[in-house]
Amino acid sequence: MFEDERRIETRAIHAGQEPDEETGALMTPIYANSTYAQDGPGDHRGYEYSRTGNPTRTDLESNLAALENGSYGRAFSSGMGAINTVLNLLEAGDHVVAGNDVYGGTHRIFTQVYEKYDLEFDFVDTTDHDAVRDAVRDETELVWVETPTNPLMRVNDIAALADVAHDADALCAVDNTFATPYLQRPLEHGADIVSHSLTKYLGGHSDVIGGALVTDDAELDEEIAFYQNSVGATPSPFDCFLVLRGTKTLPVRMDRHCDNARELAAWLDDHEAVSEVFYPGLDSHPQHELAAEQMDDFGGMLSFELDGTLEQASTVVEETEVFTLAESLGGVESLIEQPAAMTHAAIPREERLEAGLTDGLIRVSVGIEHIDDMKADLQQAFSAAF
Repeated sequence: MFEDERRIETRAIHAGQEPDEETGALMTPIYANSTYAQDGPGDHRGYEYSRTGNPTRTDLESNLAALENGSYGRAFSSGMGAINTVLNLLEAGDHVVAGNDVYGGTHRIFTQVYEKYDLEFDFVDTTDHDAVRDAVRDETELVWVETPTNPLMRVNDIAALADVAHDADALCAVDNTFATPYLQRPLEHGADIVSHSLTKYLGGHSDVIGGALVTDDAELDEEIAFYQNSVGATPSPFDCFLVLRGTKTLPVRMDRHCDNARELAAWLDDHEAVSEVFYPGLDSHPQHELAAEQMDDFGGMLSFELDGTLEQASTVVEETEVFTLAESLGGVESLIEQPAAMTHAAIPREERLEAGLTDGLIRVSVGIEHIDDMKADLQQAFSAAF
């Protein structure tokens, strides 16, 4: 059977990986090398220096590309290292259109790092395609998309936004961290680049930091590889090994994340202490039908607003026990946080409020614990706050 015909559950375990030729080791070895012997000056055996390439990283990159149904994958030392590399593709004077509720770290690197290098950014509601078209101008070279978005769980139409970008001769890059390739594959919908924080679901165990870019375009991959090597934000062989361990169980973990999140969202939606729940799997979600069409399931992330004060919201996140008060997401354990004070604190308050990111918004990364324990934990936290 050809590898690209295999189901994603099989590719997650086998793609890009073969038993070690010398020893038969089933798991990809950790090649803890900084440099490699050459047969003559410039005559190497595929590897010369581990910033440029490493066998453990090669296996991870091949695995990630296969999961996204892409041709080329590149791994980085963090998700921000991957995003930085996309920005390296641009030049002074270029313009970027992005969503107005992107991850706070994305907003920060756009505005506080790259604006001083004469890149310009407009943040709009990317569910409003007319607003995106209106924001595009002659200098636009990139449309940056998150879907679902962090933290309001808005679902963006990848195909439609890719068309807007391509009509302007711009690239469309999609951050697929929340959905993972198990639930959504943006290249299939016309995206040019897919970005991941490997720290999250693909690693899956809250023990590694990493990032990735995947594309189908050979020339684009060559540019990405140049900046990967030149800037040097590359992961260690051990980090690559940890992510490869994580991708093997991605399908079974995501099934449990989705099941738990779907049930928890419905429970929260009926709770008297909660005023609004943001989860694409709810029929009330404004992009529910798009999510059902574009995604294979609705993911393990949700957020909600309490029918109370900022202080009560703070009490809830401080009083949970099964849910750990912490940043990040996508591990097997459940996490809870207040974006305004944590993951999105870098965004000016006026901009946050305009985008719907209120001070009392609570974001939840639903883990794989028993759902009844999650409900009981939130219930006791609500009781402490109200």
